[in-house]
Formats: sequence, C-alpha cells, structure tokens
Amino acid sequence: MRRWFVAGCVLGLAACGGPKGARALDDFSDLRAWKVIQSDQVTGTLRKVDGPDGAALCLDYDFHGVAGYVGLQRDLPLDYPANYAFDVKVRGTGARNDFQFKLVDASGDNVWWSVKPKFELPDDWTPLQYRKRDIAKAWGPSPKTALEHSAKLEFTLASGDGGRGAVCFDTLTFTPLPPPPSGPLTGTLSPGAEGWTLDLGTQRELGGAILRWNRDAFARDYTVSASEDGSAWRVLREVHGADGGEDSLALPETDARYLRVKPATPATLEAIDAQPLAFGATPNDFVKAVAARAPRGAYPRGFVNEQPYWTIVGVDGGHDQALLGEDGAIELGKGAFSLEPMVTTRGRRSTWADVHATQSLQDGYLPMPSVQWTHPDYTLDITAFAEPRAGGVAAGEVADARLIARYRLANTTRAPMDYTFALRVRPFQVNPPSQFLNTTGGVSPLNKLMLYPQYVAVDNVPRAAVFPKADRVSATTFDGQGLPSKTAFADDPTGLASGVFEYDVHLAPGASVEFAWSSSLEGQPPSILKQGEAATAQAAVAAQWHDKLDRVRVQVPPQGQRIVDTLRTALGHMAISRVGPRLQPGTRSYSRAWIRDGAMIGEGLLRLGREDIASEFLRWYAPRQFENGKVPCCVDDRGADPVPENDSHGEFVFLAAEVYRYTHDRALLETMWPHVQGAVKYMDALRASERTEANRATNPAFYGLMPASISHEGYSAKPMHSYWDDFWALRGYKDAVQIAQWLGHDADAKRFAASRDQFAGDLRDSLKLAMARKNINFLPGSAELGDFDATSTTIALAPGGEQANLPQDALLATFERYWTEFEQRRTNTRAWKDYTPYELRTIGTFVRLGWRDRAHSALDFFFKDQQPRAWNQWAEVVSRTPRKPFFLGDLPHAWVASDYVRSALDLFAYSRESDDALVIAAGIPADWMTGQGIAVEGLRTPGGPLKYSLRADANRLHLEIGNGLTPPSGGMVFPWPFKGTPGTTTIDGKPAQWHSQELRITHVPATVEIVR
Repeated sequence: MRRWFVAGCVLGLAACGGPKGARALDDFSDLRAWKVIQSDQVTGTLRKVDGPDGAALCLDYDFHGVAGYVGLQRDLPLDYPANYAFDVKVRGTGARNDFQFKLVDASGDNVWWSVKPKFELPDDWTPLQYRKRDIAKAWGPSPKTALEHSAKLEFTLASGDGGRGAVCFDTLTFTPLPPPPSGPLTGTLSPGAEGWTLDLGTQRELGGAILRWNRDAFARDYTVSASEDGSAWRVLREVHGADGGEDSLALPETDARYLRVKPATPATLEAIDAQPLAFGATPNDFVKAVAARAPRGAYPRGFVNEQPYWTIVGVDGGHDQALLGEDGAIELGKGAFSLEPMVTTRGRRSTWADVHATQSLQDGYLPMPSVQWTHPDYTLDITAFAEPRAGGVAAGEVADARLIARYRLANTTRAPMDYTFALRVRPFQVNPPSQFLNTTGGVSPLNKLMLYPQYVAVDNVPRAAVFPKADRVSATTFDGQGLPSKTAFADDPTGLASGVFEYDVHLAPGASVEFAWSSSLEGQPPSILKQGEAATAQAAVAAQWHDKLDRVRVQVPPQGQRIVDTLRTALGHMAISRVGPRLQPGTRSYSRAWIRDGAMIGEGLLRLGREDIASEFLRWYAPRQFENGKVPCCVDDRGADPVPENDSHGEFVFLAAEVYRYTHDRALLETMWPHVQGAVKYMDALRASERTEANRATNPAFYGLMPASISHEGYSAKPMHSYWDDFWALRGYKDAVQIAQWLGHDADAKRFAASRDQFAGDLRDSLKLAMARKNINFLPGSAELGDFDATSTTIALAPGGEQANLPQDALLATFERYWTEFEQRRTNTRAWKDYTPYELRTIGTFVRLGWRDRAHSALDFFFKDQQPRAWNQWAEVVSRTPRKPFFLGDLPHAWVASDYVRSALDLFAYSRESDDALVIAAGIPADWMTGQGIAVEGLRTPGGPLKYSLRADANRLHLEIGNGLTPPSGGMVFPWPFKGTPGTTTIDGKPAQWHSQELRITHVPATVEIVR
C-alpha cells in the first residue's frame, strides 16, 4: 500500500514521544488479565517476554490457511472525556494483517474501533497512538456514534495475508487531552532568511495548505517544514517542478503552530492558506478538494460531488475485470489507473463535461459496452471488450486475456476540420471515491510514469499499447501539471502523475478515424495492435458471447424485448464477475464468494445452460468447509470466513442438489456427500442449541430455530433469529433427504427426514408465535422484531418451496402490503430514499401468486432504475437522488442479476414443489400472445430442456410443447392468462379439463387448442 505523505507527530498511529499526564491502564505483566479470542480454526496463545518497560506480553498466532481473526481482550471499564489518546508499544513478526484496536460497551453489541489495514508489524518496540479522531463507531444497534463509556478493550489481527507470527504489547496508557482549538486556520505570514513562515498563533491540527505565489516570481522548487515552537523544524514536503500560481499541498495529520516554505531560488509567496485535517486526510479527500477549485471536466465526475456509473469489461471466468465509465474513461483492472479521451477542435478542449454521452451494448445485450460522445463538431465512439487468448477458458481458468479499447472520431460538420485526439493517462480509477468496501475507489497511484509513442509504462512495467503511434507524448507530476511538459517521464511522490498521447487529425465532412489500445488483464504483457486487429477481435469476441448467452432462445414481442435482453446481459455479467471458478456478487466492493450468492447465481446459471460454471463453483467451494461441518458464509483470497451466518449450510446443500438435478453428475454428487453430511450435522447442532427448555419457557418463538446471525443485511448491527436462515435451513434439510435417496443412503435419508420434519414443525410454530406476540398479520422477517421484510420472505417460496405450507392469509397479507407500499413509492418518489434491487425477487413471487400484471408493473419500475439503462444492469443500491454521491455496492451486482434472472425465467416457467409440476407461461401478459406470440427453446429444467410456443388469434389460444423434456410427476401446468374462463380445450385433439383455472399436461410433445 502506497504511503500518503507523513507529516507532524502523528499519522493516525505513530506517536512522537511519551504522553504527558498519562494514566497507566496495563503494563502487560499479568497474562491472567487478558483472554485470547479467535475464530474457527485460527489459534492464539499468550506468553511473557521482556519489554522496554519490564515484563510484556506476546500473542503467538496461526491462521492455518483460513480467514478469520485472533486477538486478546480484557475487561477495562473506561469513561471518556471530550478528547483523549491511547498509547501502546508494539512489535511483532508475521505477514501483513489488519490491526484492529477495539472498544466494546457493556452490552457487547456496540463496538468502536480504529483499523490499520495490512499493517506491517514493526521489528522493534514502536509507540502507537490512537486519538479520539482515529476511533469510529464500527457497529452496534445503539444510535450513539460518540464513545462515552466502554467495558472491554481489545487488540485483534484480522486476516489480510494470514500466516503465522507473533504480536507483542507493552505499556498501555490513556491520556485526557484538551479539546483541539477551533476557529479559522488563519495566521501571520512573514518573510525571513529561511523563507516564508506562517504563524498560526497556537498549535493546530492541519491536513494541508494552499500556497499562492506571485505570478511573475514563483518557485519551481521549495521545501515545506513545520514546527511547534519555531525552533525545531521537520520537513513535510520537498516540491520540485511546481507550476506557480496556486499550489495545493496535502500535509495529512500535521500538528504544528508554524509552517515554513523555503524556495530554492528567490520568489514571492503571497499567502499560505492552512487547511483542516479533512483536506488531506486521504488521497481522495485531497483530490476532491483540488477538483472543487478546478474547471468542470478537469477531474472525473466522482471527485466533483456527482455520482458516476460504470460497467464491467472482462472475459468469462477471468481473474481481473476492467471498468468502462459512463463518461468514457476506462479503468485497466481492479484498482488500476484509467485512460480517458479528450478532443480539441477550434482551439478548445472538450472533456466529458462538454459533450452529451450515451451508452449502448453491442447487439443490445452483449457485455461489450460503448459510450458515444456527441459534440457540435464531432462524435466520438468508445468501445471496450476483453478477449480470451492462448487457449481461452478451460475449467474456469483463463491462460491469457487482454483488454481492447476502440475509439472512432467522426467529423459531423459540413466543413473540413482539424482535431487533436488525446488519450490521457489519469491516476484515477473509474470506481469512484464514494466506493470504500474491500476496494477503495478514487485515486490509483501513479508514481513513476513513462510514455513512449506506443506504450505507457508504470514503475517500468508496460501497461498499455496504443495504435497508431502518437504524434506527441508527455508526462507530468501533479505539482507541475499547469506547465507544458517537454518530458515523457514523471516521478511523482504524491502518486498523482499523469500523461497524454496526442494525435493530430484532419477530417473531411463525414470522414472518421480510428484509434485503439490494448492492455493485459492477465497473462502476457500488452502488444501493439495491427491494422484492423481490434475490429477482427471484436467480431470474434461477439461471436463467443453469442454462443454463451443464446443457449436459451426466447422470442417475444417488442414490448418484452428489454426483459430478454437484460436476461442475457445478466448472464454475461455473472460470468464475468467471477474469478476463475469463484462466483462473486461484484468485482470491487464484493470481490469475494458468498455461498448464498453462489447458490442463487448458480440456480440462474443452471436454468440458462451454464451448468459448467455452477459445477465448477460447487467443486471449488466444498473443500472450504470447516472441520466441524460449518459451511463458511464466504471465501476469498484469505480463505474461509468464520463469521456465523446460519443460512450458509442450507444454501450449500441446495446448490449441491440443484447441480445434480440439472446435470445428473453422480460422480460429482458422490464427492459432495461428505460435505452434505457435515452440513446437516452442523445444522442439527445449531437447532439443538435453540431447542431447549429455557427457550420453550422464555423465548418460545426461538425454540428449535437456527440461532441468531447476521446473514440478513438488516441485522448486521445485532444478530437476530432471521427466518431467512430458517427457510434456507429447511431447504437444505429437504435437499439433503433427496441427495441421500439419490445415492442410496437410506438410513441417512430417514434420519435427515426426521430432522427435516421436526425443524419444519418448529419453524411453522415459531411463525405463528411471533405473529401472535407482535399482533401482526404478515410473515415477519425475524422472530424478535416481528419486522416486515417481504424481499426476505420471498425465499420461503423460491427456492424454499414452502408456499403451500405457509399460513395463506399471512402470505397474502405480506405481499398485499408490499404491493401497497410499492405503489406508494412508485407514485411518490419522495416517499423513499433508496432501496436494493434484491426486490426483483418479488417478481417471481408475484408470478407464483398469480399476479402477472403486478409482476410486469413492478418490472417497469425496476427497469427505470438501471444505471445506465442501456447497459442492462443494476447496482446493489438504488438512490432517489442518483447524482448525489453514495455507496452503491457494486455495479453491476451479480447477486442482483441472479435475482432478476430467476424471476424473469419464472415468467416463462418455474417448478412448483407442492405438486411436483412445471408451471409454464404463468407470467406472460396476454398482449404478448397476439401476432407471432412467444416461443421458448432450450430453457433448462430438472427434466431437460423446455420448448414451447404460445400465440393467440381472434378465437383461439395455441400452445405447442416440443420434445426433449421429461415432465415431472405432476406434469406441466398452464394457468389461464385471460379474464373469464377458458372455452373448449383439447390436448392433441382430445378433450381436456381445467381445474381452478389451470390446465395440466402430462406428456410431450403436446398440441393444446383453447377456445377463448
């Protein structure tokens, strides 16, 4: 991790010297005061050592190849003044892991912390300091964010690189501090023999400074120093090659009374404007402060208080993904810098802020996105795609993949025009600074940047190759960016170097010219494209995507095309978002594999003919199961995560069963059998821990359920007994019984069935008790709260299969209330702030409830919140104010995509567990059936691929079901789509009867004729 500029006594942690007025909290001489805390399969032990102040304590740890945490905790009640600092001495050995300092209240539910990501433990005893400003609320149900009281104190290593090692502690103190001075950061500027000095009058906390030079007498090179007393000075920055005028300097975490600027040559400094801590707290904060003072378009939209949107570019099963921003910038890979176009004509430069930008996908749905700039003098088309090379995709591995970008500049005027097309190398991700989880968006450091006429290199590594050869190249540091650069190399300690490739172009009216570049997503370094190679590669990649996305063929009228196009794009995004076999909900914030996401994405993949991906993921995830049978909630590069999320076990068993239903791969199922046994054993232990007489007496709604967990996003502040967990657990029990039967393990099947039935009874009893206790008529989200959460409740129907077993009045009341609130939101945009498109799950529920009109009305609403609409994607979070910066999760979000895929496919066909039937066309609107009607071919079901067509004329409805499918025991069910009752009906010319507005067809092929 690149360091940000160190300035002052403290950089969040490192203290200058011993604290004054400190209160000793612990000298770490008594091991009994501390206890080791550790997650599954991570170990830690305490031992005494000699420290700088006497006896000290060491924690020896070993992550044993899994993700998790290990630390030490003690009871230590503390009350907090208005300002304070903790000081401790630390040393250690081992890999880089997150170093956490935690303070926990008496309830144990509310936690405050300071986190040093990927902290490198010092070899020698080193003082660390945590000031009040470094400590923030981590989680907890309390609305209080300020820390007033704590009961426990904790030091923890959370897995980054994992490994084994030791961390040692000595001399923990607590020091009350006076409140930091408030008021404006103003002072007196005066010249002297050592330069220009700003006296702030008292010691202040600073984050940076803005220097204002005389226009005709500025310094290219100068040194910035700070002092508390005016005698002892420390250097903060050495600036070289500055451009004069106004210089913005990041000086994070500086404590000083004096700032001094010493020019290398005579110069006139007119002002030093000291800036608060927030100005330079992070590189992103600094760039946002600079961007606020710059012309619009000089910096990406995300730095100027506007929310941007983007999409992913990658290959199926690759290990890295690029991003294309809605304004045309391209991020070369996860966390990487970007290339951004700029066009100059008639002596004026135009950026994203000077054009109208529109977005599109090749052929309407392929994950090959484009942006078009429209300007009075030109259009610029920007297209990005990724190409698998050297063997392509095999078993989830990509040997080599490259990113290709194409630019087509066209003269749209009636006169010949001269243009300068520029590709700017920017130290910014497309992923904006509002994104902070896992991958922090915003600045992507460029320290050593070198441009050649056809290459850009970063830290001496070639990163992209441009075509054709540029007419000019230049690179500059951040401090010198206001001056014309005559060099192609920049060495910038701020990490904000930039560069540009420039092309001079003369175009006749209507003429156009193309530019391109390529970079490596993995494998071989970039190579220069040949003439026409980008176009040829684009055509080949498009053909590959058509093969992968068109395996299920769906014909619909124009009003339904968006549903089908988004279905195919979502499949592409799910395939690109994965890393090898690892299915992921996202590529930046959520670049890790959750079993819940994988199970639900896997179901969609199986139905769309990508059994290979679902099977690969199952094979990859199963070995990550813990030794006690616990299925980890998620897995990433650090290993299996130990956080208890009690939906995980049922989801894993469901995925194992679902893969077998679609593939009939018995060998794979046999390898999954020990994992299924372990998951069931662990679920049995979990429910037994709640199936106690104490719960029966005091918390009967908890009796026999899965224990409280945070698997449901709404309960992250405090674990709850979430029915989400229970419906998944029941699904797991039901599928475990089937797996045992398929494999001939009759005794296990009988034992699993007993657990299934007992758990199902406890769950249904709990629902009734919770509803009665809270006096509610709907199905609650959790047993404690009696909360309304229809999006979560959808799981009970699909894939839970419990629709027929739920209290029907409560089921209908739940989704009638959801619909009422949905209507209010749709008609009154001020009635909501944001929502998650996980709500797309409700579409499938509406279909199962027979609400086909409501399903499409809701889809129309959700489609309006795709960002951008033409890219057929949703973020995890949708805001009512889409241009106000906010954390949107990932874009696109593959778990949201899976919710859409499963619901959209339910419109055409879904499996109904209550009578083991395949329900077809239950979500198809009547107006789709006129004219050519609809046709489906190759839609995967557990009985094989489904093929049918459906069309209506003035008098009859015609349904043709083709060969290739083995109907389930309950046959195929066709619900009547029109008002009124169906007329005379025949199946293969023989009279057929309707029951409750449903027609059951038990064989294929079948020809159905219905008089309207």
